[in-house]
Amino acid sequence: MRTFARWLLAGSMMFAGISHLFWARREFQAQVPDFTTKAMDKDAVVVASGVVEVMLGAALVVLPASRRTIGAILAAFFVAVFPGNIEQYAKRRDGFGLDTDRKRLVRLFFQPVLVAWAFWSTRDPK
Repeated sequence: MRTFARWLLAGSMMFAGISHLFWARREFQAQVPDFTTKAMDKDAVVVASGVVEVMLGAALVVLPASRRTIGAILAAFFVAVFPGNIEQYAKRRDGFGLDTDRKRLVRLFFQPVLVAWAFWSTRDPK
């Protein structure tokens, strides 16, 4: 079950990362916090995070011996991007069908699920 969950997470990460680079760039820009634009523009943040997502997703598959480390890095990545989700909610930015305050708020509760998924799927069963 963990292997399936890890591969599903890997595929999801690679799909999301590729979508950052191509068809969903504008949608992802709604989640980029304004404070990041002091260092680079929103599109650059979206592209960089997409590249990281593809790399992490691929690493989950091609580096099985390092899956615990990759899982921890992926969990940290999910925590690192959470301020963007908060800002999307706080500033009422639409994106990916999150066009109401309620939908944006519910989305916030899925981030801890992703963190848990990254940890659980990359650990050995006890």
